[in-house]
Amino acid sequence: MPDVLAENLSDKNVMGSDGTELGIVYNITMDLKSGELHHLLVDPHEDTPTRSVSYERDEGGRFRIPVGHVQAVKDYIVVER
Repeated sequence: MPDVLAENLSDKNVMGSDGTELGIVYNITMDLKSGELHHLLVDPHEDTPTRSVSYERDEGGRFRIPVGHVQAVKDYIVVER
C-alpha cells in the first residue's frame, strides 16, 4: 500500500478492483509496537452481495481486508478482488 495517513482512510468508501462497492472503512487493525497496518475493517453497504465477497468477516459482519490487497487510495480505496 502506498504511504497514506491513517486519518485519510477513515470513513472512506471501499471498492473492489472489479468495480463492486464493498462498503465504508470502519476501522484499521495494526501492530501497536511496529505501527504496521494489518487489516481494513469494512462495514458492508446494505446492497453489497456479501456472499460473493471472499474476505473473512469479523464478529460484527465487517470484511477483514488485508492491507496488502489495497491497490489505490484516492476518492475510493480500491482493493484486489
